[in-house]
Amino acid sequence: MTGEEIIFILVVIGIVVVLFSSCIKVVPQATAYVIERLGGYQATWHVGIHFKLPLLDRVAKRVLLKEQVVDFPPQPVITKDNVTMQIDTVVYFQITDPKLYVYGVERPMMAIENLTATTLRNIIGDLELDQTLTSRELINTRMRTFLDEATDPWGIKVNRVELKNIIPPAAIRDAMEKQMKAERERREAILIAEGEKTSSILVAEGKKASVILQAEAEKTAAILRAEAKKEATIREAEGQAEAILAVQKANADGIRFLNEAAPQNSVIQLKSLEAFAKAADGKATKIIIPSEIQGLAGLANGVLESVEKKTQTVEE
Repeated sequence: MTGEEIIFILVVIGIVVVLFSSCIKVVPQATAYVIERLGGYQATWHVGIHFKLPLLDRVAKRVLLKEQVVDFPPQPVITKDNVTMQIDTVVYFQITDPKLYVYGVERPMMAIENLTATTLRNIIGDLELDQTLTSRELINTRMRTFLDEATDPWGIKVNRVELKNIIPPAAIRDAMEKQMKAERERREAILIAEGEKTSSILVAEGKKASVILQAEAEKTAAILRAEAKKEATIREAEGQAEAILAVQKANADGIRFLNEAAPQNSVIQLKSLEAFAKAADGKATKIIIPSEIQGLAGLANGVLESVEKKTQTVEE
């Protein structure tokens, strides 16, 4: 075998190897291959290894099956009350049918963008400015529903639509900023007033608590003073009662002793005279003497005169 023949064989082998390797395709995860044979749709390959006929089959489109996000530039829209504003949207979509996606519409992203702008104008055209600014969730839901239905024949499923920015005209933005500033100032004034009110309430409650404590202290002091006075009065009354009982007991003992001694009438009259003498020892200028004591006094004088006479006789 000559050298030229060897080179020819090696070239043929190389071509066969290249052709064979080009016929082996490995589809990665979350990807699909749309295969055409002689210009017509043949099959859709999903993840794994696949073989195609050389020179007959070709990969027409590699389709990403992950959820994708596309951010469209701001679109001019007019509200129901004739206010022109700029709104940009973000669309989250996913390709569910690679065949429909490849053959359903030309330039699918441009088609979705135009469809989004048209749908947005239709929805915003039925809303006034205030509704547009406060109804984002409603607009997002209606946009997703309309886009999902419209893109279903293209093998695309719209999962979510978000209004990224709503840009009203400059004059309206200025008015909104002034309104927001006034609202902030109003809330600040309310917060200050509530703070002052709370502070006044706390001060009043503190004063009230102080007055209550002072009143309770005075009440407690008054109760203690009253109890002390009561105790002193009770002690004094008990002392007086004990003194009276002692006097009465002494009198009773004296009477009992007199009864036991059985004194004569003259002794009793003499004791009466002594008692009367003590009573007359004061500053009284006039004293009434009972008749019994007067007789006793006369008797005493007679005794004294008799004693004096006996004394004189003895001296002579």
